[in-house]
Amino acid sequence: MASVVFYFQVHQPHRLKRYSVFNTDPFYFDEKSNREICEKVAAKCYRPATSKILDLVRRHDGNFRVSYAITGTVLDQLEKYAPDVIELFQALSETGCCEFLGETYYHSLSFIYSREEFHEQVGMHTKKIQDLFGQTPTVFRNTELIYSNGLARELASMTDEEGNARFSGCLCEGVDSRLGYRSPNYVYAPPRGEDGEALPGRDGRPFGLLLKNYQLSDDIAFRFSNKGWGEWPLSAEKFAKWVHQINGDGFLCNLFMDYETFGEHQWADTGIFEFLDKLPEAIFDIAPGENHFITPTEALKRFEPVGEYDVPEFISWADAERDLTAWRGNAMQWNALEETYRLERKIKDRVIEIKASPDPKRAETMKHVIGDWRKLTTSDHFYYMCTKFWSDGDVHKYFSPYDSPYDSYINFMNVLDNVRTRLASV
Repeated sequence: MASVVFYFQVHQPHRLKRYSVFNTDPFYFDEKSNREICEKVAAKCYRPATSKILDLVRRHDGNFRVSYAITGTVLDQLEKYAPDVIELFQALSETGCCEFLGETYYHSLSFIYSREEFHEQVGMHTKKIQDLFGQTPTVFRNTELIYSNGLARELASMTDEEGNARFSGCLCEGVDSRLGYRSPNYVYAPPRGEDGEALPGRDGRPFGLLLKNYQLSDDIAFRFSNKGWGEWPLSAEKFAKWVHQINGDGFLCNLFMDYETFGEHQWADTGIFEFLDKLPEAIFDIAPGENHFITPTEALKRFEPVGEYDVPEFISWADAERDLTAWRGNAMQWNALEETYRLERKIKDRVIEIKASPDPKRAETMKHVIGDWRKLTTSDHFYYMCTKFWSDGDVHKYFSPYDSPYDSYINFMNVLDNVRTRLASV
């Protein structure tokens, strides 16, 4: 039996407009570009892919299941520019075959820099998912699958209003150097706590980890349209055979990828939507009654951890290194991140001060200041500053709206300096 866990990351940042040292206005974000990109990706991916998945759920009588981690930043933009996409996700949620995962609202690196901000952004995101989709996330996906033992301990310590464990587990990358000879196709657990006990999850179960099968995931996300790949063209039937081969070497096939794989990164004319359309049936048919699709929560309930996945240093799903160098690999990125989070305490202290002596005008100004600052914590801004020029350089160039990483850094720091000036004047 192979249980397929399909998880999609859905994210769009609030992109900055060109902002020089001579700019003084408090309007940092390129709303024209943000709208155009949101509408374009909605047309190429979000709308057709979600319609297709909704059709697959209904066609297979609820036996096809998926999960999403949708950032607050993309939800805000979809509500403004493509509200019908929100409605599609809501219809999918109502089927009971779609799970929405928890994360930071702004797709940030806050866990690394500020536990206070991390908790606040997780809470903001939870409320957004509750309001839009009527679900309370119980499995966590950190920004870009950034993970460490410390994150697991933090998540396991978080409780809901009734004092129960908030999360049953977390998604992360299956990194070969951490797995060794083992397969990513099982549930794992973080190292035990200092008391020798397993970290607690929901419902009295141990906190579990679902590891991305990067080989099979990348076959779809990156290699699908590569005519130089030895397995091209990739059919649903061929992929189903690979999934079925997991039997005997695990129980799970964790397929984690960007949602934009469908229609944006792999264009419609590659056949990616036809592949998606045929995949569930191919997986069901190759072993009737054996293979199926489940959500992350179902996987963590169904399977016990088979061992510990020890990750003392941060890992991610980015680039060949699977570490943090995509965001913290050079001095520009380090400086930008440090300066960004150095402002946090001053901003939040000013908010507390204004609440103690209410002033509607100042309160409204601070609402915008902290909102703008949080948009600046989005990891994409630091990703654009990456100076990698080896195997992953083209990927960074593809996603960046800037001519160079240095232009990105200068633009970002000009904006941050204006936020600093605004704060001083409130």
